[in-house]
Amino acid sequence: MTQTRAPTPCWLDPEALDIVFPDVELALQEPDGLLAVGGKLSTEWILQAYRRGIFPWYGQGQPILWWAPDPRLVLFPENLRVSRSLKKTLKKGLFTVTLDKAFEAVIDACARPRPAQSGTWITPEMRSAYVDLHHAGHAHSVESWYDGMLVGGLYGIAVGHVFFGESMFTEMSDASKAAFVILVRQLQRWGFTLIDCQVYTQHLASLGAATIPRKEFTAILDRECWPPGYSHPWVFDTLPASI
Repeated sequence: MTQTRAPTPCWLDPEALDIVFPDVELALQEPDGLLAVGGKLSTEWILQAYRRGIFPWYGQGQPILWWAPDPRLVLFPENLRVSRSLKKTLKKGLFTVTLDKAFEAVIDACARPRPAQSGTWITPEMRSAYVDLHHAGHAHSVESWYDGMLVGGLYGIAVGHVFFGESMFTEMSDASKAAFVILVRQLQRWGFTLIDCQVYTQHLASLGAATIPRKEFTAILDRECWPPGYSHPWVFDTLPASI
């Protein structure tokens, strides 16, 4: 009897001169979206991955794993949904929201283990890679402050007209939601057309994010990731309280 071999993810040579990722349609169904193993976390590798709908995600002690899940959770800025209670919070100006003022503090807060989690996927190598992306002008953070203390925020990568959200944290009710809503409104004014949220969470779905097929997602990236994006320093062009 012939045994059928289970599909395996592709191996990426970290010393390869050319960065070539496999077609995302080769990603495994179980675990959902695992596409490749190996490569490296340089700025060039990560940007090439994002342009193709691929992101790195792995735990301490594992090799670098690259993912392209199907379906993909995304938010089209025009579909942003803000609850009545969150609108009241924004109008009160409870939080001071800033851009790129504390990137490393935000990523460190996101890296702290959550309840019911035994560890974090933001390994020291991942942290270093995204800090390098920040210094190169590709990764950005949004911070929510209350009484001078950092109480929420998120970070991600901007490529062309797409913002790829990576992680968010909150230490006070509505702090991360306020940061996200204000960011989305600003991105919309800058001409961004899509926010990638990666995988489904109720938290993001409540803000208007929805799943789309991977093929649709990558088709959007082919169109929106290659034109030059917003290249100026990230500063709000209107007061967050008025958004």
